Amino acid sequence: MTTALIVLAHGSTDSRWQAPFETLEQRLKARMTTPVRLAYMELCDPLIENVVAELHAEGFNTIDILPLFFAAGRHLREDVPGQLDALRKEHPELSLTLLDPVGQHPSFADVVVSIVAENQRDSTCTE
Repeated sequence: MTTALIVLAHGSTDSRWQAPFETLEQRLKARMTTPVRLAYMELCDPLIENVVAELHAEGFNTIDILPLFFAAGRHLREDVPGQLDALRKEHPELSLTLLDPVGQHPSFADVVVSIVAENQRDSTCTE
């Protein structure tokens, strides 16, 4: 197996902000056959540059990057592609693919509807 998945979050210096992403990484690792790693764009570790280097050292030559963003704003149109271009120059043998952000996936709205329905059901049970 030579393909890995990086789930990419923005990054924050607040460890409480980081915790849900770390939990998501563990849940994905438990459910997926593809190796999954969490990385951050900036502000905290592990940075995407370090995770790509680690995966490359482990023998992965194809890495998909799934942004945990709702939409493709400046970071996903400019900053992250710039980071990936620099990584491609450093590791020309790697295939790095930036996937669409999770918020643009057609199933995203379905997941949000499910969450709202579950929360409404739970709130009516406690009243």
